[in-house]
Amino acid sequence: MQNTLVKALALAISATALLSAAPAMAQSKTLTISWWGFNGDKLESIILAPFREQCDCEIVFETGNNGERLNKIQIRNGAGVDVAYFSDSYSQQGIEAGLFQKIDPAKLPNLAGLYDLAKDPQGGYGPAYSIGRVGVVYDSAKVTTPITSWNDLWRADLASSLSLPGITTTAGPMVVLKAGDHAGVDAYADADGAFKALEELKPNVVKNYNTGSEMINLFSTCEISAAIAQDFTLAQIQAAVPTTVWADLSEGSIATLNTVNIPTGAAEPELAYQFINFILSPEIQQQLAEQGVDAPVNTAVKLEPEQAALWTYGADVIAGLQRVDYTKLNAAKSGWIDRWNELFGM
Repeated sequence: MQNTLVKALALAISATALLSAAPAMAQSKTLTISWWGFNGDKLESIILAPFREQCDCEIVFETGNNGERLNKIQIRNGAGVDVAYFSDSYSQQGIEAGLFQKIDPAKLPNLAGLYDLAKDPQGGYGPAYSIGRVGVVYDSAKVTTPITSWNDLWRADLASSLSLPGITTTAGPMVVLKAGDHAGVDAYADADGAFKALEELKPNVVKNYNTGSEMINLFSTCEISAAIAQDFTLAQIQAAVPTTVWADLSEGSIATLNTVNIPTGAAEPELAYQFINFILSPEIQQQLAEQGVDAPVNTAVKLEPEQAALWTYGADVIAGLQRVDYTKLNAAKSGWIDRWNELFGM
């Protein structure tokens, strides 16, 4: 009789434990995101809070720069995070290392509304959620003859007035490509020709910068009047020097894409698909652009002229962008770094 009572009590306790655990089990999914961590408050209100409500899940983060975060994923053999934000140079490295899954487009219905450039920028892997560009900015009050070509950077009137991005930045290696174009050579095949052109450019260069804030400071202290830059810095430069403009280059600016991928070892791939589709929706893309977070890739986003001026936005602008072959660029970059540092005394 005593054994029967003990067994009955044990069953009752087990049933109660299972019932009490049910709500916790229902909310046990956790989405882990690897990203830079910028604009935290805006991303919380625009993306994270509404997505939590939709998925009924927890969201945790791994933050840091591109190189640090990619290295962590590689050390873990593609595990540890479910969604990975990277600039296209680094996502290409991840693809070549086998760290990311190919994307099933059927699970991302919002892909259909994106600019073609953003849908499949790297051969079946993650889409771009934002498009930027590398180009030339200059102070129109000091540079009175407009800059209309990459070749104009070699002009005599720009002596001791130009800043270049450091070779290890996103835009740095693109300077070598443009120097090759100026010399009439392919920088990948003829690095000597490209670096000879860079040597000819050197008298115009005041300093290499390694962060956007450093370059903005050079403008604000009047040490430079032109720079090769990424467009996300434009608003801050104009806040410091209102006469600064983005150059309309005849050859076009260079596209930079921020991509979002699902690592091979993602614990919650279906939740990752839900999240990626969510951030590509017209509603979220509109808010991100309006609040100054990211340039939109969804064609349904409509911006006022003053908003559009700050972004790589619109079919005509995007169609005019040049693309970079990051397989070639990543392979060549290590050899260019030493030559660049020797030339510029880094």
